[in-house]
Amino acid sequence: MSKHLKFFIDGMWVDPAVPALLDVINPATEEPFTTISVGSKVDVDRAVAAAKAAFVSFSVTDRAERLSLLERILEIYIERFEDIAQAVSLEMGAPLAFARDSQAWAGRAHLEATIAAFKAFEFSEQRGTTRIVKEPIGVCALITPWNWPLNQIVCKVAPAIAAGCTVVLKPSEIAPISGLIFAEVMEAAGTPKGVFNLVNGRGPEVGQVMAGHPDVDMVSFTGSTRAGIIVAKTAADTVKRVAQELGGKSANIILPDADLETAVRKGVEGCFGNSGQSCDAPTRMLVPAAWHDDALHIAREAAEAHKVGDPQAEDTVLGPVVSDIQYDKIQRLIEIGIEEGALLVTGGLGRPDGLNRGYYVRPTVFGHVTPDMTVAREEIFGPVLSILPYETEEEAIAIANDTVYGLAAYVQSQDIDHARRVAARMRAGSVYLNYPDWDTSAPFGGYKQSGNGREYADWGIHDFLEIKGIVGWGG
Repeated sequence: MSKHLKFFIDGMWVDPAVPALLDVINPATEEPFTTISVGSKVDVDRAVAAAKAAFVSFSVTDRAERLSLLERILEIYIERFEDIAQAVSLEMGAPLAFARDSQAWAGRAHLEATIAAFKAFEFSEQRGTTRIVKEPIGVCALITPWNWPLNQIVCKVAPAIAAGCTVVLKPSEIAPISGLIFAEVMEAAGTPKGVFNLVNGRGPEVGQVMAGHPDVDMVSFTGSTRAGIIVAKTAADTVKRVAQELGGKSANIILPDADLETAVRKGVEGCFGNSGQSCDAPTRMLVPAAWHDDALHIAREAAEAHKVGDPQAEDTVLGPVVSDIQYDKIQRLIEIGIEEGALLVTGGLGRPDGLNRGYYVRPTVFGHVTPDMTVAREEIFGPVLSILPYETEEEAIAIANDTVYGLAAYVQSQDIDHARRVAARMRAGSVYLNYPDWDTSAPFGGYKQSGNGREYADWGIHDFLEIKGIVGWGG
C-alpha cells in the first residue's frame, strides 16, 4: 500500500499534483481491496519532461549497457514473481494457478525473449555506399490493458529499453497494482532516472493527454478498438507513430479431417481461458454442418467441466470477469444471442449456481449461430463461445474472414499441409494450427481493425526504432 498512492517519475516515488483517489475493486468480492491515486495533465507533463531529459543520454548508451539493464530487470522480476501473481489474482480475479503459470509467467517469458532477440539484433547495415542505421524513436507513451497486464507491460517496456527509448507507462486503472510492482522492479534494477516513468489514471485524463503530448514521439496502445480510434485521432495532430493491438473476433475452423473431440474440447478451453478475456480468443468455432450436433454435445461437456469460483481456491478454473461494466456487457450480449435465435447449449444469464457475489459469468455455448448474429460479430470478452455450421471449406474461409477484426485465426486438421493451405487464406496477424504452445518469438498484432504494428521479441524492438539512411557514407 505504501506505493499505491504514488507515481514513479524521474526515478522517484512522488505524490500526484492534485490529490485524487480511486478504489481498486476485487472482482471476486465486488469490494475495494486498495486505493490508488489517479493523475492529471500536470503529472503527465512532469513524466514526459523526465523521459525527454533522460532520452538525451539513454539513447546513446551502447548495447552492453542496455542488455545489462534488461538482465537486471529480469532478475528482479523473478524475485518478485509471487508478488506479481498475487496482485494479478486480486485485481482481475485470475485463479492463482493461472496468475502464476500464465499471467506472471508471460512477463518473464517476454523479458527472456526480448533479451535473446536483442543480443542478435542488427542496428545498422551497409547497402552500397549508404549506411542504414536504426535509432530509438524517442519518448514513448505506453498504455496497457487490464486483461493481460504483465504481458502487455513487458511487451512494450522491454523492447523500448532495448531500442534506447524512454517511456511513460499508464497501466489500466482497473488492474494497476501489478504495474506498480513492475515499477518497483524497474527501480530495484537500477533503471536510470527518467528512463521509466509510471502515472496511474483514467483514459481521458491521462491516456489521451499522453497520446496528444507534443513531446511524445510514439504511442503504443493495447485495448479496445473504440479506445484505439480515440488514441489515434488524438495522436494525429502531432503526427506521432501509433502502434495498436486492439480487439478481435477470432475464427476457429475445424476442418472435416480434424479429430472432432480434441478440436472442440481444446477450442472451448481456448475460448474460456482467462475467463474469456483475451483479444485473440477463438470465440467463433466453425464446424462442418454434418458434425454440428456432435460438436454441441462435446462443447457442452467441456464447458460444464470448467469450475467457476474463488480465485484463491486451488481447484478453480475460471474466476470472475474484471468489473461490473464487463459483467453487464456480457449479460447483455448473452441476452441478445438468445433473442436473435441462437441455441443456448449451456450457461446463459446470471451467475453460476452457488455464487451470489462477484462478477462471475456462466460458461456459455451457443449453437446454430449464423454469421449475421450479434454473438458472431461483436467481441464479447467473456466465456461465451459461438458455434457456426458450414457446408464447404470455401464457405468456412469466407465466414472466418467476414469480420472487421483480424487479430488471430485458428485451424484444426490432422493433415498439416491442409491446415497450412487454409492458414494462408486467413486475413489475420496470427494463425494457430492445431493449438500450438505459446511462442513468444512469433510476431503478434492484427490486420484491419485489430490494429497495426507487431509485438514480441525482435518484432517489438523494430516498432520503437526510426530508420535513417546516411547516403555517401562510403564503401
